[in-house]
Amino acid sequence: MSTDDGRPVLTARRLGIDSQHEAIAFVQQDCAACKSEGFSAHSRVLLKNGAAEIFATLHYVTSNLVGAEEIGLSEIAWKRLHLEGAETLTISHPAPLSSFADVRGKIFGQKLTENTARQIIDDIVHGRYSDIQLTAFVTACSARILDDDETIALTRAMVDSGSRLDWDASIIADKHCVGGLPGNRTTPIVVAIAAANGLTMPKTSSKAITSPAGTADTMSTITNVSLSLSDMKAVLTREQACFVWGGSVNFSPADDTLIRIQKALDLDSEGPLIASVLSKKIAAGATHLVIDIPVGPTAKVRSAEAAESLRQHFEAIAAHFDIKISVEITDGTQPVGRGIGPSLEARDVLAVLRNEANAPPELRDRACVLSGALLELTGAAKPAQGTQRARETLASGAANAHFEAICKAQGRLASPPVAEHQRAIIAPRPGRVARIDNRRLAKAAKLAGAPEDVAAGIDLHVYLGDAVAQGDALFTLHTQSPGELAYALDFIDANPGIVELTSP
Repeated sequence: MSTDDGRPVLTARRLGIDSQHEAIAFVQQDCAACKSEGFSAHSRVLLKNGAAEIFATLHYVTSNLVGAEEIGLSEIAWKRLHLEGAETLTISHPAPLSSFADVRGKIFGQKLTENTARQIIDDIVHGRYSDIQLTAFVTACSARILDDDETIALTRAMVDSGSRLDWDASIIADKHCVGGLPGNRTTPIVVAIAAANGLTMPKTSSKAITSPAGTADTMSTITNVSLSLSDMKAVLTREQACFVWGGSVNFSPADDTLIRIQKALDLDSEGPLIASVLSKKIAAGATHLVIDIPVGPTAKVRSAEAAESLRQHFEAIAAHFDIKISVEITDGTQPVGRGIGPSLEARDVLAVLRNEANAPPELRDRACVLSGALLELTGAAKPAQGTQRARETLASGAANAHFEAICKAQGRLASPPVAEHQRAIIAPRPGRVARIDNRRLAKAAKLAGAPEDVAAGIDLHVYLGDAVAQGDALFTLHTQSPGELAYALDFIDANPGIVELTSP
């Protein structure tokens, strides 16, 4: 079957295959429509359902998974085409991807320009790049390090590709951590302290891509974070601050796509990292920004020299976009807080805000330092007095009152759920905690089910320097199923040095 202009038509079939972010289509190996177009396995195809269209990667099947005149679709492909039943789709070759020539140029040493960066990002946002092509772009930007002009061009292209907010205020506060440190959930506390001190802080945050939790995952266990732009503005008008998942307001829409590839490749060079962070802050209208760079042997940033270089580049690019910035280089040798995973991190956040006796002191102290830097940067506190002002705001209950008001304005204030299964990992001998491997601890939390199972993760019971006796709990696994508990335990058994002990 074909349309009047000769384009092949196939009947859509929902296969229920989760291919995460990449749209995938499946046809019979002897599909006449695809043969007539000269498609082969892994071809990029253009699929249309009326006005809706997507670019998908084509796979051939030799079983009866789909019929001779059907095209099977992964879940993300089905949703992007807005299908409801067995509608018919046209399948054709996409237009040549001219921007990929600029990616090849970058591989061979050419610089990104404002125009080439804009074309590449536009094609990424519209789904025209396959994961293979995305990998080439990410690798090129890491191997051929972006200079300041290229980073500015990439940042501006990422900002312009999505929504952008302009607030009727001279100071819009924001805060960001470059990541790599499990449990470092200071942002909700910083937002609450900032709001209690009269600052406007439209906080947008990411969901986890390859980590046990992002701020949006953590806050989703307490309140509704999927707000529209109009709802976000309403909350800001009422409470001066909000906690919103960035994906729901379409800020810098290429960013999550690029981060997903960077994480898979374990590539995180300065230029793309800075463009990623600043593009979202600029889109959200930030004027004053605090950046947290944790440094440690198993953090994202491994050395003081690397942190200082990153600081200087952040300051240079932020200045170009008229953003006042304070970069704080912090301790990244161990997790901050005790919970690793959405609900467990939310529990810690609430404990700090409510001044509970068992609140993790490390999380409280880190949040107050970062809040203090933001208060000083914006003029809400005098120089060298910000941290003390933040501590007083917490102790008085004002921060918690504002936090609860924000959550209620966003639709609910809930208690984080608790996992069904828990298993303590005990010390095999007495000693002192000499080292905590952030990366392997985060992986164990993911194997336990975080962040998809929001109650899953790890509850850490020790910090560096703590003395432990044989049989003491080092950390506790939280899972929603026996299978995930078994996966995490197998990994921990194979990696006994996640928490390393010295002789007592």
